[in-house]
Amino acid sequence: MGYTGDVSRGSVPAVRELHGLTVTKVSVGPMDNNAYLLRCASDGTQVLIDAANDAPTLLKLIGDAGLATVVTTHRHYDHHGALAEIVQATGARSVAGADDAEGIPVVTDTVRDGDTIAVGDCTLEVIHVVGHTPGSIVLLYREPDGIAHLFTGDSLFPGGVGATSGAENFRSLIGDVETKLFDRLPDDTWFYPGHGKDSTLGAERPHLPEWHARGW
Repeated sequence: MGYTGDVSRGSVPAVRELHGLTVTKVSVGPMDNNAYLLRCASDGTQVLIDAANDAPTLLKLIGDAGLATVVTTHRHYDHHGALAEIVQATGARSVAGADDAEGIPVVTDTVRDGDTIAVGDCTLEVIHVVGHTPGSIVLLYREPDGIAHLFTGDSLFPGGVGATSGAENFRSLIGDVETKLFDRLPDDTWFYPGHGKDSTLGAERPHLPEWHARGW
């Protein structure tokens, strides 16, 4: 059975083999939170996106191969509840968006829009999207001669952008998501959110006017 991205807490992780990178998706709670372990195919370097919860499950997933980096997509606690324990156990560096770093424990490096994070010889591009939090980041991986992949945290889900407090934050988030993601990347771009199931930009693109109109 191929990758579907459909996981639940306690279920077997979902594994997807990309050109150059393996993505392992696991649900660790506390609110159906997803964590993503990325592994470089050429040298085995591993990077974890959102050490959300349940450090024992994440450490078992990491295994003996070690962990180079943990990236936290934004400062909300449900996305970094296990961060300190993972960093302590693995010695990994801890990366977060500069404008959210103060709200995240154990940040060793900050990133801004356009910066890159290495996964062995693979590269993640940092895209800063403002609205869910001031320093939320989305990570873009482009397969060589293949499709683009986005790890969107809580900024983009199937069915809409992430939660915002107030109209100004909503306008900021949907504006950044539209211009930095939808306007830039093609329909076959696959995205992996911080909660729930995956989707593609093509599946969500027709609904952008509806999202604008409803205001959330």
